[in-house]
Amino acid sequence: MAGVIRRLDEAVVNRIAAGEVIQRPANAIKEMIENCLDAKSTSIQVVVKEGGLKFIQVQDNGCGIRKEDLDIVCERFTTSKLQKFEDLASISTYGFRGEALASISHVAHVTVTTKTADAKCAFRATYSDGKIKAPPKPCAGNQGTQITVEDLFYNVNTRRKALKNPNEEYAKILEVVSRYAIHNSGISFSVKKQGDTMSDVRTLSNASTVDNIRTIFGNAVSRELIEVGCEDANLAFKMKGYITNANYSVKKCIFLLFINHRLVESAAMRKAIETVYAAYLPKSTHPFLYLSLEIAPQNVDVNVHPTKHEVHFLHEDSILERVQQHVESKLLGSNSSRMYFTQTLLPGADCSSNEVVKSAANSSVVTKGSSDKVYAHQMVRTDSREQKLDAFLQPVNNPLSAGTTEVTAEVEAGPPKGAERPQDAEMEEVSDLVEMVDVQDDAVQPESGHLFPETVPSRKRPREDMDVELEKDDTRQDMTAACTPRRRIINLTSVLTLQEEISSQAHAKLQEMLHEHSFVGCVSPQWALAQYQTKLYLLNTTKLSQELFYQILIYDFANFGVLRLSEPAPLYELSMLALEDPESGWTEEDGPKEGLAEYIVEFLKKKSEMLKDYFSLEIDEEGNLTGLPLLIDNYIPPLEGLPMFVLRLATEVNWDEEKECFESLSKELAMFYSIRKQYIIEETNPTNSQSEESESGSTTWKWTVEHVLYKAFRTHLLPPKHFAEDGNILQLANLPDLYKVFERC
Repeated sequence: MAGVIRRLDEAVVNRIAAGEVIQRPANAIKEMIENCLDAKSTSIQVVVKEGGLKFIQVQDNGCGIRKEDLDIVCERFTTSKLQKFEDLASISTYGFRGEALASISHVAHVTVTTKTADAKCAFRATYSDGKIKAPPKPCAGNQGTQITVEDLFYNVNTRRKALKNPNEEYAKILEVVSRYAIHNSGISFSVKKQGDTMSDVRTLSNASTVDNIRTIFGNAVSRELIEVGCEDANLAFKMKGYITNANYSVKKCIFLLFINHRLVESAAMRKAIETVYAAYLPKSTHPFLYLSLEIAPQNVDVNVHPTKHEVHFLHEDSILERVQQHVESKLLGSNSSRMYFTQTLLPGADCSSNEVVKSAANSSVVTKGSSDKVYAHQMVRTDSREQKLDAFLQPVNNPLSAGTTEVTAEVEAGPPKGAERPQDAEMEEVSDLVEMVDVQDDAVQPESGHLFPETVPSRKRPREDMDVELEKDDTRQDMTAACTPRRRIINLTSVLTLQEEISSQAHAKLQEMLHEHSFVGCVSPQWALAQYQTKLYLLNTTKLSQELFYQILIYDFANFGVLRLSEPAPLYELSMLALEDPESGWTEEDGPKEGLAEYIVEFLKKKSEMLKDYFSLEIDEEGNLTGLPLLIDNYIPPLEGLPMFVLRLATEVNWDEEKECFESLSKELAMFYSIRKQYIIEETNPTNSQSEESESGSTTWKWTVEHVLYKAFRTHLLPPKHFAEDGNILQLANLPDLYKVFERC
């Protein structure tokens, strides 16, 4: 029997239509945000509760709704953006059907509060099933419109049960608002949960598109962005946006596509662009894409999908091909450099048997038929024992390269960066520089009165004679790091404790890597590249040199030579220079600078005997600095840091406890002696007038880093365990892994 065809009740029709337009809370918010944008709003605030199922509030500061229109604002097919069908051909607004508020009111309780610019007060009205419940009531309110949606899908139980995870719905709301916030950079957006004080998404009205991408997706995306933009008059379209370069990739593609400012999806566009990226990104990874296409309105059919998330347009294939070509050209232009982010890997970590790497020296003796055959991708073609020719060619202006040079530290009235560079200064003859501390008959007595046995315990370093007892009449005396004979036996409990702490914290694998490394080159004054076996490492020269000098100060305690300054450096002027530097942190509450400088001079003069005896830091009776400790050969600290060192010596050292005093003093000295980029920046960025001098200066510090510091790292540095975790030593690449890449090329 044939079924009877009936006309559906209007309430049923409206509820079915509402289910098509409003599929979930994020759709409702999208429709309301588009209404806010059509109303020329500059601020849009969204508040939700339980993922939008319980409560949604969207507030803007747009033009508002006239009181006369409130009666029909929630009825179907009521709109201010369209009058006749032909207007669809030139539609430039988001909405046009007048179904958004009507659909929401059929599945939720809606309250509208609005005020226009010329109205004396705001008006509030509530709606249900598209009809106003009572005449609008006057109330207080700001210009714009506030729409409150409560109990979404209260009358559609199956839909409400399907949307049972509020957190998932809230995530989709954040996604929708974030995309509109990026596209509308001149408008401020905020989204938060009801009751929260902080917004989960918040953009400012004066922020740029890149600022909004950084705020929402983070620095990892924003720093790798490439701006794209093209135009084709024949196809009547313009495209602009931002895409990531080949340095950035994620497991899931992030694609923000706007066509005529409408958030849409296009599988064809996504596939076309990802085809281009396939040649640049690792397999199964994807880029970040934000594209905005403006196509002539008459060429776009927006009335395709109830939620408007799909549109059709003319010349689709031609436009896709044009966009694809432009993206490819931009990627080619940005492929001159690649950036790699790696986690810290320990050298010598356990690996599988098929990844065992043998050195080139061992591989040469492997017989052809041996089962231990070394393959090409396992060969190490460098030998850490080989020396470079430039190791014997010291730069002309190297501080310790010439026999007739002198060390000078001239204090001027200018800022610390104006102090003369050690490379350009003069030095005394090397034989006069290394003035050893006087030999004392007896071992140094600690202030605390505690003594250890008369022999120094084994210094866990790859040095000759390191197990020999250090006594005056020993014919094979241990050498200091500066290659001078050890003249004193130190049995201070505090020093021996510090030495033991260094030894106990040493990382054996890192020590092996530093001992066997091959230096590759300097990236900057702070960073350098080194190879160990088949791995390439990035090392923090600043931190490594600081640790090296600290360990030398502890292990060679009271056995230093002296770097004699050709002209005494007044402590008072050095202190004043340091206090003028913003880095000192001086404020008016600390008192006058002159008084502080005088206090520093008097304080350090009282400590001069101990500083000279233990650290070869010489201060004369007039309050002048005359000598610095010689820690390693062919190295003079950057004297630009001398004023700040003097200030920190008086203020940052714990002078009350013996162990803490030696430790903090050694750390301050080590920081002063370490290679720091702020004291070499002028050389790496020279002016035209200084280019020749700066070029030689750059050669000097690079030579010093490679042939003085990294040479000392091999034999004298016990790298602490935290270096393997804090990013000071990073593994960048591994030859077997790279071989697999190049093998495919």
